[in-house]
Amino acid sequence: MRNQHLLLWKIGKYLDRPDITHDVASTNIGILATWCCSKSLENAGQLQQSSFGDRTHGPKLVSPDSRLEEPLQEFPPLRIKDIPAIHTCELEAFYQLVAAMVNESKASSGIIWNSFEDLEQSALATIHQDFHIPIFPIGPFHKYSPTSTTLSIQDHSSIAWLDTQAPNSVVYVSFGSIAGLDETDFIEMAWGLANSKQPFLWVVRPGFIRGSEWLEPLPSGFLETIGGRGHIVKWAPQHEVLAHPAVGAFCTHSGWNSTLESISEGVPMICLPCFSDQKVNARYVSQVWRVGVQLENGLKRGEIEGAIRRLMVEKSGQEIRDRCIALKEKANLCLKQGGSSYQTLEDLISYISSFFFQFQATSS
Repeated sequence: MRNQHLLLWKIGKYLDRPDITHDVASTNIGILATWCCSKSLENAGQLQQSSFGDRTHGPKLVSPDSRLEEPLQEFPPLRIKDIPAIHTCELEAFYQLVAAMVNESKASSGIIWNSFEDLEQSALATIHQDFHIPIFPIGPFHKYSPTSTTLSIQDHSSIAWLDTQAPNSVVYVSFGSIAGLDETDFIEMAWGLANSKQPFLWVVRPGFIRGSEWLEPLPSGFLETIGGRGHIVKWAPQHEVLAHPAVGAFCTHSGWNSTLESISEGVPMICLPCFSDQKVNARYVSQVWRVGVQLENGLKRGEIEGAIRRLMVEKSGQEIRDRCIALKEKANLCLKQGGSSYQTLEDLISYISSFFFQFQATSS
């Protein structure tokens, strides 16, 4: 959708209307609602300054440990610990920033969402009621332009390797382009994958393991132990991988793009969120859409192995797989003529065109 973003920006500049669109493309709708509730939580005494958290990924605003499991009454099924983490000594300044973001969104001419009606119908209705401006859920964005826009060099050997695997047998593991693991977590992940006895395709980009160049922390003899059952690459064409019939599960950091891509291909998820909106996304995957499981007790090889076997081997995972297929069908239908995203895109085009007509009328 990069070209669409550029087009909308140019239209706004040409008409001297920088507010023509406010694009929220990299998160789910629930996250905006969570941001909006930050002040009410602060007033309730639930948000306090914290001196801990992952400082490598910006600020963190958290609650005392004893309250982290408490539900957010305004936003079920979220809990306090699912709120995007912010570490700051300036709570009021942070709230003012969030409030400004929300107010500018409300003052814009419209909001484009990378989502679709059947996925977030309730949240879309809430946003529409609160914002009183046109909203345009036209996702999934990646279906309009399936070619990846990543700057990383993709290793297409992964597709050739997948071609040799049985249908729905492979665990695909990728944590995106930013998230990383320390050496201990990396080793736990490695043994969890190996012990599951399932074939796996693992993207380990250079620098993914903190303090290492690439695969140096792998235990001695690990690659020999897994043999051809595992394939480790520095990057992979994710759209093609998730669409491949051999892939049966996706172990993910739960970034919104990855989440939506997995939903679009009907692939169950094992969610290991790291920061930002990822905990919200993981909670929706496991508790709302119920198309995956979330691991919340850190990276432990036994839990990783158990989650893989639950989704791919055990009978208890069949319901999750069935829901994945049903949601995939809805994602595909929404883009076809008569579908919700198809019609909303038509509405968006008409809406943008109306600005040209207004401009021509006032300039003539």
